[in-house]
Amino acid sequence: MRIGEIAGLVGVTSRAVRHYHHVGLLPEPARRSNGYRVYGVRDAVLLARIRRLTELGLSLDEVRDALADDAGRELSEVLAELDADLARQEDAIRERRRVLSALLAGPLTPGGPFSPALAALLDRSPATTSRAAAKDRQHLELLDAAGDASDVFAALHPLVEDPGVLDLYERLDELEGAAVDDPRVAPLAADLAAAVPDEVLAYLPQGEPRASGVGTALLEDYPPAQREVVRGVMAALTERARGRTP
Repeated sequence: MRIGEIAGLVGVTSRAVRHYHHVGLLPEPARRSNGYRVYGVRDAVLLARIRRLTELGLSLDEVRDALADDAGRELSEVLAELDADLARQEDAIRERRRVLSALLAGPLTPGGPFSPALAALLDRSPATTSRAAAKDRQHLELLDAAGDASDVFAALHPLVEDPGVLDLYERLDELEGAAVDDPRVAPLAADLAAAVPDEVLAYLPQGEPRASGVGTALLEDYPPAQREVVRGVMAALTERARGRTP
């Protein structure tokens, strides 16, 4: 193969191949009498590995170290690893297309796209102008962006379908400018905790409730009295979960 052919086969530019030669990642192949480089299968496999590693975000020095670990391996081993990598890429693409298909099949929610699980939860949520409800939705979007939370969203369905949830949000909105020691704080925390389905308890952090960096930031997003309500809810849920543990 000539340089343009190996570059096209692997999916890089001829300029990239020359750069890899220049920095010593890709050994110079034999040349014909006319000066043209001649590449073989092993060169193509090595170039494909360089491309995969750089696409993963490795620096060229890190790529060099990774390639050194492969030195002396049989071509069949390298080809088998390449085939396994391609299979993993196919699986990842298939999963992304499945999620995309589910998103396209349903209504496109404002502010999305979301995962199908979150989209289904929001679709069942009652319409409201509550500022507290809007904040909860933002937190759900963050949870959705952080990874697969489909089980958590499924567990929350009974809560959003509860006809009393809008009243709870209204009571929380009323505390927006209230003091921390407002007498409405504790009763509302108890009522909110009681409305949370048992299924959600399985997804609470184990042990004593303590805010992580993210948790602290979310708490600070609330005004003082509402923040105390949230703390009270989490403490009540933690205690409830502890009581259910065998």
